[in-house]
Amino acid sequence: MTYRAVALFSGGLDSTLAILAVLRQGISVKALKFRTPFDCSVSKDPASVAERFGFNVETRDLGEKFLDVVKDPEHGHGKNMNPCIDCRIMMLKEARTSLDSPEADFIITGEVLGQRPMSQRKDMLYHIDRKAGVRSRVVRPLSAKLLRVTDAEAAGIVSREMLYGFSGRSRKPQMELAKEFGLTDYPSPAGGCLLTEPNYAGRLKDLLDFDPSPSPRDIDLLKIGRHFRYSPRCKFIIGRNRTENETIESLATDEDVLLKVEGYGSPLTLVSGQINREALKVAASLCARYSDARNNFSVDVTDVNHPGFVLTVSGAGDELIDALRIEKRETVRTAKA
Repeated sequence: MTYRAVALFSGGLDSTLAILAVLRQGISVKALKFRTPFDCSVSKDPASVAERFGFNVETRDLGEKFLDVVKDPEHGHGKNMNPCIDCRIMMLKEARTSLDSPEADFIITGEVLGQRPMSQRKDMLYHIDRKAGVRSRVVRPLSAKLLRVTDAEAAGIVSREMLYGFSGRSRKPQMELAKEFGLTDYPSPAGGCLLTEPNYAGRLKDLLDFDPSPSPRDIDLLKIGRHFRYSPRCKFIIGRNRTENETIESLATDEDVLLKVEGYGSPLTLVSGQINREALKVAASLCARYSDARNNFSVDVTDVNHPGFVLTVSGAGDELIDALRIEKRETVRTAKA
C-alpha cells in the first residue's frame, strides 16, 4: 500500500528537507505552495526541485482571505505586521482539505522547534494544530524526535527512527542534511514574507490605517519606491531606479499623476488619491530632490501624461522628507533614481 502526504512547501530549505525525509520512506508527497500578496521569492524555481526529487507541487492563492488575517489576526502580529500564528493555522486548514477528501494520510511541515520564538515553540505548535483541526496529524520531520508521537508514526506509516531532532536557530544541521540528500541549490534563510520587514510593514500599516480595503494594485505598489503620506487620501510613491520607474508607470491609472524632472535623470513620482495643486507642488519638490537636479535652485517638473503641465520648484528639504516619509528614512543626499 502506498501512503500519501500533503506538505506545506515554501520552496525554502527546511520545507524541502522535510519532504525529502518523508519521500525516502516510500511515501508519495503532494506539496502545497501558497501564494499571498506579501510573498517575496524564496526560490527561483521550486518546480525544478520537485521534478528532480519526484514530488508534485500545487499552488493555491490565499488572496483576500490572507489579507483579512493580516488586518485582524486572532493571535496578534509579530514584531512587524506578520501574523505568523494565524498564517500557519490558515495554511494547515487548507492542507486539511486533502485529509478530509481523503487525498492524503497526514500533513508535513518544515518547522524546526525553537527556530522562531513566536510560532515554533512546542506549546504553540500543538496549539496551532488544535486550532487548525489537525491535532496529531502533522509530522514535522526535522524536529519529530523532540515532539510527541503523531498518528502517522503510531500507525507505522512513518518511521520515527528515520526522522530528526533539530532545534534552535542554527542552520548547520539542515545544511549537513542537504548534502546527504544531494540538495545543493537552495535559497539563503532570509525569509519569504514581506510582512516581517520593518519598512514594508510600516507602509502596509499606513495603507490599512487610511484604506481598510486596499486594491491589489495598492498592495503591489508597497513593494517598490519611496513612500510619502501627504494627507489621509493622498499619497506619493517615488521610484528608486529604472526598473521601479517602469513598474510605477505600468501600475498608474488615469486618475493618477506621474511627475518627472525635465532634462535630468529623474525618478517617476506617482501621485494618487485626492489630488490638489498644493499636493502636486509638494510631490514635485520631492521628485526634484531625488533627481539629478537636486542641487539646482529651481527645476521644471512635468506630468508625463499631460504635456504642457509644468511646475517650477526647488528640491524638498530634510524637514519635509521627515514629515511625510512613511517608512524608515534613508540617506537621501546621494540617492539616485
